[in-house]
Amino acid sequence: MFKNYIQRKLENYVRRYFKKHPEVRLVTVTGSVGKTSTKIAIGTVLSERFRVRMHEGNHNAELSAPLAILGIEYPRNIRSIGAWLEVFDAARKRIHEPTDVDVIVQEVGSDRIGQVPHFGTYATPDIAVVTAVSPEHMEFFGTLENVAAEELAAANFAKLALINRDDIDGKFAADLTNPSIDTYGTSGSAEYHFIDHDFTIATGHNGQFVAPEWADPVDVTVRVVGDHNLRPAIAAAAVGVKLGMSATEVAAGMAKIKPVAGRMNPLRGQNETIILDDTYNSSPLAASSALKTLYGLTAPQRIAVLGNMNELGAVSAEEHKKIGELCDPVQLAWVVTVGDDANTHLAAAAKARGCQVFTCRNALEAGAFVHKVMERGAVILFKGSQGNVYLEEAIKVVLHATEEESQLVRQSPEWLKQKEAYFSKF
Repeated sequence: MFKNYIQRKLENYVRRYFKKHPEVRLVTVTGSVGKTSTKIAIGTVLSERFRVRMHEGNHNAELSAPLAILGIEYPRNIRSIGAWLEVFDAARKRIHEPTDVDVIVQEVGSDRIGQVPHFGTYATPDIAVVTAVSPEHMEFFGTLENVAAEELAAANFAKLALINRDDIDGKFAADLTNPSIDTYGTSGSAEYHFIDHDFTIATGHNGQFVAPEWADPVDVTVRVVGDHNLRPAIAAAAVGVKLGMSATEVAAGMAKIKPVAGRMNPLRGQNETIILDDTYNSSPLAASSALKTLYGLTAPQRIAVLGNMNELGAVSAEEHKKIGELCDPVQLAWVVTVGDDANTHLAAAAKARGCQVFTCRNALEAGAFVHKVMERGAVILFKGSQGNVYLEEAIKVVLHATEEESQLVRQSPEWLKQKEAYFSKF
């Protein structure tokens, strides 16, 4: 009851804010995967021209999303009436003060049916970006059709929508009712796309960004790894074009985009190895994209460390099996798995394909094994979820220097204490 009251108050403050400041543009990002990377990419590009408000974390839920829009910190003690009264006072001041931003970029998450549509009851995005439709929180959504209806709802209540053509099946077009929709992606079939000319881990992707508003493609460099990480940059460029940025501004903004911690972030490993840190979270689409990227890199040895994909419900066994079937013995020296479903279903499928597989009870065991078998110059992918996987701790075992541990996810004192309690069980 108390939470519902707080939520209604915050949502009303958001309504009042945009009514008072109609000049402020709202850009939202929804989707099964890639929301945070896309949000940060958009904020990076737009900052070339605009004053941007954007929370760097994943403040995308019922209470945190309104606070992020208003630029107010989440209270430490959420049960304190006094703390919430201070929040309400800050919200009123935000409404009545002159605006300090031109554009707000907000991530909108969902782990059950109805959360994305509800966002549209109190905020109308000028632009909604939908990154993907793929299995997520399937214990609540049940079917991929329900996921699509949830995520694509954001496109329908926005003034304009940008849809990822690569990661959203065309069959879900029936869920779209908004006539103002454009597409983006790495394929030429999208209105906004990227022509990739050259890639190295050191320099990133060098190519051209294509926008229908511009007569000619624009030369750009995007310092990320993998096609699936180009798509957030393309979305960001498309938003920039829609908001009137010049080709020079967009190109400059794209050049400043960099990998987000735990999302295909290349790190230096011991013995001149390259670590692809993709440990923030895992899902079928993200895991398959990460493997595809790994296969495209030239290296004397490739190792894939794959943890459980959590929150898949009844489809978990099948989805883990599918990832195991993508493990190619020609491309991979080792497949290392962590977590019950990964150890059971993914590992079995990878073995059936002929891969060398090592199953581990936890991330520390995985890190120790990789340290033993890795060769000079190897490329090692670490792909895993949060709960009871924590593959960032495996990375520490093979990282070039302990100072670089600050680039890993979940390194706050609170997280480290939680992980220490978890690993102490083994």
